[in-house]
Amino acid sequence: MHTEKQKLKRRLKLIEGQIRGLQKMVDEDRYCIDIITQTSAVKQGLSNIEDLLLEGHLGHCVVNQIKSGKTEKATEEILKVYRLKRK
Repeated sequence: MHTEKQKLKRRLKLIEGQIRGLQKMVDEDRYCIDIITQTSAVKQGLSNIEDLLLEGHLGHCVVNQIKSGKTEKATEEILKVYRLKRK
């Protein structure tokens, strides 16, 4: 789990750098399409982080809930994840 946390932190740092770059691009009145391209990259990066977190949650937390007999709670969380991903 520690390596997953490191992976997430590294990806978040990359996105943080991209956001700073976006701010600079706006300050410098860069071409709109270039800025939009970068915002798209940020959104994809966040989506990848979300996928990693969901994988970990479903693979560990929800499985442990099921093993410990908390199937109703596990089902609720799976449905919540499903609804969030549909947005």
